[in-house]
Amino acid sequence: MEEKTGRDFPPAITHPEYFYGFIGVAVAWQVVFLMMSTDPVRYRPLMLASVLEKASFGIATVALYALGRVNAMMFGAALIDLLLGTLFALSYVRTAPTRVVDER
Repeated sequence: MEEKTGRDFPPAITHPEYFYGFIGVAVAWQVVFLMMSTDPVRYRPLMLASVLEKASFGIATVALYALGRVNAMMFGAALIDLLLGTLFALSYVRTAPTRVVDER
């Protein structure tokens, strides 16, 4: 996959540790997202970290696209991440604990 990425989106990868490190972090976050889906209220605090994870890639990539440093396919991936980050933010708001009013 490393060599294919270098061929399809030159230049070739010169620091494979960044490539494999990114893959590892991306897979770890997918596991976190799956865990959150099993009990959104319990894992609600992780939604804030998820917004940050999605925004960090999305905003940086949109800026790089504006500077002509990434291709349209990466720009599209950034827009998807920004949409997902927005959905995590909305989920965070919607899963807010409800207050129980004492009627005594």
